Amino acid sequence: MIIDLTDTTSSEIAAALLKARRNAGSPAMGMVGTIVVVVDEASHHDAMKAANEAGREHPSRVLVAILRPGKGAPGLDAEVRVGEGIPGEAVLLRLHGELAKVPESVITPLLLPDSPVIVWWPGGGPRVPAEDPLGKLGRRRVTDAAATRRASVDYGARAEGYAPGDTDFAWTRLTPWRALMAAALDQYPTRVTGAEVSAARGNPSADLMAAWLQSRLKVPVEQRTSRGPGVTAVRLFTPSGSIALTRPDGAVATFSVPGQPDRPVALKRRTTSELLSEELRRLDPDDVYAKTLACMVERDSMPAEKKKVSETARKSAPLKASAAAKKVVAKKAPGAATKAPGAAKKAVGKKAVGKKTAETRAAAKKVAGSKRVAKR
Repeated sequence: MIIDLTDTTSSEIAAALLKARRNAGSPAMGMVGTIVVVVDEASHHDAMKAANEAGREHPSRVLVAILRPGKGAPGLDAEVRVGEGIPGEAVLLRLHGELAKVPESVITPLLLPDSPVIVWWPGGGPRVPAEDPLGKLGRRRVTDAAATRRASVDYGARAEGYAPGDTDFAWTRLTPWRALMAAALDQYPTRVTGAEVSAARGNPSADLMAAWLQSRLKVPVEQRTSRGPGVTAVRLFTPSGSIALTRPDGAVATFSVPGQPDRPVALKRRTTSELLSEELRRLDPDDVYAKTLACMVERDSMPAEKKKVSETARKSAPLKASAAAKKVVAKKAPGAATKAPGAAKKAVGKKAVGKKTAETRAAAKKVAGSKRVAKR
């Protein structure tokens, strides 16, 4: 059911939601939270679609706010959707004029009572989400640095103004990468001498991955540019070889561990609805993300030399293996050379002894034959 409301108010929208639920035969609300989406006119369709798909796992009331500030008269137009394949409720709000400068006055009366609020900015988001008028309403504030060209500048401000509940899709995209690298070190515990992250130019997830590795492993992490898409490889250098996770095509990755055969791993680039669903599963503060943000700011102030992995650390495994092989060969060679002459002498001695014994027997037989002839 779709109800169009022109030049309306928040109370009229709430009444329309109640009427739509009754007409659909489900007056009780079975939703677990409210998703507030702050978006522009051009991308509101994709954002609403992603929020509704995430709602299949977490039925929610979706409030999509399209802000249209200008010199015109303030006004509010709404479109209420219940049913029609929507797991919860969806309301499309267009705020005009001066009303667009105070969107919290429209959104607050429409929030579900006693339930968490998630505020999502698909187009990037404010520099400090916790200070935004709508951001103050949310328990979780979700931004997407990949949707803006000034990701590095925004991250610096977000790290300084971080508040519990802040997160970003650039960080959410790294969840499977971080899980696989952590599992590799659990299964193959070893000392890490350095790390490397390869990704397309300007990829904010690569910056976060490098900061996370540095904050957790306390080793230099080097970033390299690749053709993409997204993050293409993460390598951990160890004394016995590199632990590598490479994904050149954005779909299937190769997981490599020293001494074991390479394994293919499904690591496709996830959709926006999948990223949003992950954020809805966890509503508590992400302390690891906060520490990674702080390390990212620290890396920005570090000289370039300290963010590079030395050739010694990068090639430690081949060099040590080669040295060990030479040492083994050097140990075996003298022994073999010493034993060979001894064995040869022993073999010659055995042959000489055998020859002498045969000659002695022949001579004895000859003497015995001579004695028999003399007696006759």
